[in-house]
Order: sequence, then C-alpha cells, then structure tokens
Amino acid sequence: MKEILDAIQSQEATAADFAALAVPESYRAITVHKDETEMFDGLTTREKDPRKSIHLDDVPVPELGPGEALVAVMASSVNYNSVWTSIFEPVSTFSFLERYGRLSELTKRHDLPYHIIGSDLAGVVLRTGPGVNAWNPGDEVVAHCLSVELESSDGHNDTMLDPEQRIWGFETNFGGLAEIALVKSNQLMPKPDHLSWEEAASPGLVNSTAYRQLVSRNGAGMKQGDNVLIWGASGGLGSYATQFALAGGANPICVVSSDQKADICRAMGADAIIDRNAEDYKFWKNEHEQDPREWKRFGKRIRELTGGEDVDIVFEHPGRETFGASVYVTRKGGTIVTCASTSGYNHEYDNRYLWMSLKRIIGSHFANYREAWEANRLIAKGKIHPTLSKVYSLEDTGQAAYDVHRNLHQGKVGVLALAPREGLGVRNHEMREKHLDAINRFRNV
Repeated sequence: MKEILDAIQSQEATAADFAALAVPESYRAITVHKDETEMFDGLTTREKDPRKSIHLDDVPVPELGPGEALVAVMASSVNYNSVWTSIFEPVSTFSFLERYGRLSELTKRHDLPYHIIGSDLAGVVLRTGPGVNAWNPGDEVVAHCLSVELESSDGHNDTMLDPEQRIWGFETNFGGLAEIALVKSNQLMPKPDHLSWEEAASPGLVNSTAYRQLVSRNGAGMKQGDNVLIWGASGGLGSYATQFALAGGANPICVVSSDQKADICRAMGADAIIDRNAEDYKFWKNEHEQDPREWKRFGKRIRELTGGEDVDIVFEHPGRETFGASVYVTRKGGTIVTCASTSGYNHEYDNRYLWMSLKRIIGSHFANYREAWEANRLIAKGKIHPTLSKVYSLEDTGQAAYDVHRNLHQGKVGVLALAPREGLGVRNHEMREKHLDAINRFRNV
C-alpha cells in the first residue's frame, strides 16, 4: 500500500506508472459478519450499536471482471444505508449478497461471509478490466453508488429501472469504506479538483439523491419560485436539497430540530426556518393515531413564512413520523417526493387530502448515471458545496456510524482510508480559496 500511496501523493506518476504498481493481495476494509446478524435480536432500533457489529478486517482483493475497476480509496463517508447494514435492519444485507451471487459466475464473488460496506469514495484508479476505455490507472475519481447490469430493456430509458439495479456497498460487496474498492466503470466520475479527498468523497450518494428527487424530471422537476419544504434541512441529505433549492431559484422552507441546525440553514442562505422542537410539533397523539390539528398548525406556520402560500414540493425522507403532515401541507396539485423512511416504513396519511387536491406522491431512489454526473458537475463548478462536518479514521468507522445512527452529526461524516491526514488531494487551490467559506460551512458550527 505504501507504493500506491507514494504514487498518488507524488502527483507526477503517469498512467503507466500506476499500471506497473503491484496490487496487494489483501487490504483493510470495514465489514459486518454474516454469523453476527442476530446479535441485536430483542433490542429496539435505537438500542442497536453499530460499534459492536462493525469490524476492521484484512480481506483479499477481489477478482477484477469485465467493465470493472479497482480503486485505491483515499476517503469515504458514512451514509444511513451503512447504519442499516450495521444494525441488520430492515433485513440483513447478506440476503442481498446471496441474491446477487446467484445472478452469474462473476457475481458469486459478492456472496461472502463478510460484507465490505460503504457507498461513497474518492480515490485513484489502479486497474481496469476488459472493455473499460474511458478510465485509466492514475485517474482521480469519485464513485456514485448505482450498480446496474443493463441486460434488460427496462433500464435503458432510466437506468434506475433496471431490474438488476443495486446500491453498491449496500446491496453489493466490496464497498468504499476500505483501502481498495471494486466498482463498475460506469460508476466513476471525475474528482472535483478544488476539494480534498474527504470533501470529494462526502457528496456522492446524498448529492445525487437530492438532485434526482428535486431537480430531475424523474423527481419533482423543481422550478424557479417553488416553495419547497425540506425535512432535516441541515442533515446529510437535506443540506443538499437546501442548496439545490437556493441555487435553482426556489424558496426552501427548512425544518430543523435545534438552533444550531437553524444557524446552518441561515449560513447556506435560507430565510424560512421552522425549529420543530422549539415549536413542539407532535404529529402523532400516540403510536397508532395522528393529530390533524398539528398538521393544520404546521400548515399555518408555513404560510406565515411564505406570504400565505402552501408548499409546491415536499422533500420527504423521515417517513412515518412526518408523512401525514407532508401530504396535508402540500398545495393543491403539488408533489410529495420521498426517498427514504428513517423513522419508519409504514406511512399513514389521509387520502382525502391527496385525491381531492390532485397531489402526487413520487418515489425517488438514488439517481441514474447522468443525474449523478450532473450533480457531481455542479460540485466541480462550485455551485453546490460539500457539507462535511467531521472526519474519522478507518479504525473509528463504528463510532462514525453510531453518531449518524443517533443523529449526533451535522451534514456528512467522512472517513479517511488511505489518506494519512485531512486536507490532501487539492489540485486547484485558486478555486478552493474562492469557495473556502462554503466548503468549511459545516465544520465551523
């Protein structure tokens, strides 16, 4: 690994130099173990501790197949799917690996007694498999997390509709929380050269998800002047939604849970902010019954912030806790677009407010390659900025996942893999200086 790291840090090594480097037989990776999937049985979701299930193991380098690349990972980040993996909810991810392993002789590699997790990376291409022409050893890249086979016609209009669509590092093995990762070549995108490794690694999953959910015609198709209600507006996902709304001429109504998180939204440029804890919104009377009076109070508060208008779009991801309120407060003909259910998958809402007001619910899941490329391009142009708040070592990934699980973080949480320290990998210092305050926005709170 030392020779690989030396070549990366030299900035002078050529593609031929990288191709000549020996790929090690093994590498360090963050894993969960198949024989531990029942370790949290009987505990509530909150009681399950990722620090107990996440391991740092030495694992063999996987075989490189056609259309694939091995990438030396300089940095990665923690997404909520890594939390789900680590607490084995809603199902063990080993069921995904078993199913993928039955697809072909090549995919059998993924069905292992350990799962190397992680759905983000920034790093350098080490090797490419047969049929890869767009990328070469030595290329500095980031990876999006969409893995597709594209053997069915269903995926050729929108690759997210491929029947074999999977999320890399969650539904596949060999993810990004490791020193080396195995990806398909059509997951790769250029690393923004004004960002450090850890900054470049942090937007991938959440930035692309927010882009499709809000901006793309496959999502809400946001336009100038739209009022956009954003749940968790300072979090890993919502912070990008807030930036897209502001950059696109929309009006974000940011829902947060503390003064500190409200300040982050103001720093991004948002004016309309609701602190749901300070204003004590309780959308559920008890475990089984919602309180429509609270929906109405919430809607009234939104109109106070918008000059009397209801929201055109709701950016939904909490799920069960908020979904009834989201459907209620959306304007007639408006859109609720959902990409997750971090508070529970079984949503309940009053359908009268949907059908009689001609509202739409759109399901949105990650992004296709083009959407991910466009979202990354906006990062590279300095239009959208990373929301990195804290960086952990690979050894401390369990603590990083715990912090995300318990919502102890702001924005995104990064993890260093091969990078020996923070701040490395910046190639365009002039552009970085121009955007430094925005890049560090989440670190300075």
